Amino acid sequence: MAPEQLKLSLSIVGRSDITRMLREINKLDDFFVAAASRPANSSIQPPRITNALNQLARDNRVNLLEAGQRKELVSRLNAILKQAPALNISFASEPSPKSLEQILIWFRQNIHPLTLLQVGLQPSIAAGCVLRTPNELFDMSLSAKLTAEQGLLTQLIEGAANGRG
Repeated sequence: MAPEQLKLSLSIVGRSDITRMLREINKLDDFFVAAASRPANSSIQPPRITNALNQLARDNRVNLLEAGQRKELVSRLNAILKQAPALNISFASEPSPKSLEQILIWFRQNIHPLTLLQVGLQPSIAAGCVLRTPNELFDMSLSAKLTAEQGLLTQLIEGAANGRG
């Protein structure tokens, strides 16, 4: 199956979320191997499954109890890691979950349904954000705007200081 057929929930933001789910699936595989090699009356606890993995399985109709379906899911998640567009977006401060969700919705609706974001902090941008793709840098920060308008700002400040405001 092509990775495009996999539906990613909004709780899956970046590559780290995908790798975390791959680790969870591997732990689940290990659990089933260990359970099969033990007597039926022995008690071992299954690994904890996060809501994100449960949601991914539900959205894509994957039964995590079946080895074949887990293997297919691992294959599709690895394909996403290799093929999905990954963008780096930096903010001056931690974005709210709601605003990050809206940004992710926009990218997945307008750019690619499997877009992954790596979110970073860069306090020097003051406000706005800086978006990096593999080929481009889009500086939509207040810092960049102020730098671009430095001549006009200098004129306005000089005018105000000289009483021509």
